[in-house]
Amino acid sequence: MKWIDLRSDTVTQPTTAMKQAALDVPLGDDVYGDDETVNALQKRCADELGFDAGLFVPSGTQSNLLALMGHCERGDEYIVGADAHTYKFEGGGAAVLGSIQPQPIPQQADGTLDLNMVAAAIKPIGDPHFARTTCFTLENTWWGRVLPQTYIAEAAALAKQHQLAFHLDGARLYNAAVAQGFHAKEITKHFDSVSLCFSKGLGAPVGSMLVGSEALIAKARRWRKVLGGGWRQAGLLAAMANYALDNNVERLADDHRRAGELANALADISGIEVNGAFTSMVFITVPKDRLAALAAHMQSRGIKLSASNSKIRMVLHLDIDDKALIKVIDAFRSF
Repeated sequence: MKWIDLRSDTVTQPTTAMKQAALDVPLGDDVYGDDETVNALQKRCADELGFDAGLFVPSGTQSNLLALMGHCERGDEYIVGADAHTYKFEGGGAAVLGSIQPQPIPQQADGTLDLNMVAAAIKPIGDPHFARTTCFTLENTWWGRVLPQTYIAEAAALAKQHQLAFHLDGARLYNAAVAQGFHAKEITKHFDSVSLCFSKGLGAPVGSMLVGSEALIAKARRWRKVLGGGWRQAGLLAAMANYALDNNVERLADDHRRAGELANALADISGIEVNGAFTSMVFITVPKDRLAALAAHMQSRGIKLSASNSKIRMVLHLDIDDKALIKVIDAFRSF
């Protein structure tokens, strides 16, 4: 059975063409810096997003951690959304491995942080009672929600005013760009560093990229080695990431369209509350006493859901075409 997996866009399988793209590329040892395919991907991402340098790493979690360890010193503080991935879902890595204190700010419904609250949270410079606030981070998209460009510009101005490094967790950066109809550089131009993920909506099997200044990437490269993230003939993976950039960015619009169609169809089904469709994600609430039965029903029809609580997130991706979408809608209706 070929599963229809709605749990995340991380579950995608590399296509035959993507795997073929990795077969004949030049390889080297990336720890020594001589894997030509990795080097080319790093340069491509840095150039296209408006930065001096890039670093190809195994995961988005590591990419964000390297950015924080590059921007902050031991005992420093970074400002972050209380429901942001960097703070809530990355194992406390900044505190555990970087000795960096997080200062969480409540997230608003659209994913933004109240900039007045951010400003109030910045610690006085030179006062030894406080950790030094050195970095401000945002996430785009946040639970599928695209941060407004006007808000990003205002947040960037605040960071600059207070001499804070400004980092973007852009795991789904290209979803945000495609949803707004412009190049990703229009988003990244406001930031000092950006993390982006190839293994989510872009469909590559492994890999993320951190872009920033030469100095930041030099620090990040050292910390990557310390964290065990140095890899050898990583050009195989870099080639697939490069293929994803060439072929799987514009098609994100198909995921966004299907998410909207799924939300519209579910809105007509009694017992389902549709909480919204944002880029490639659909959020619903079902009665708690029906949750286990729903999950079993969908499983029996070859559909995987993350149904650990009554609020369910479903993510559309390149492995779910229109035919699969119809099967999902029919399965919900039959339940």
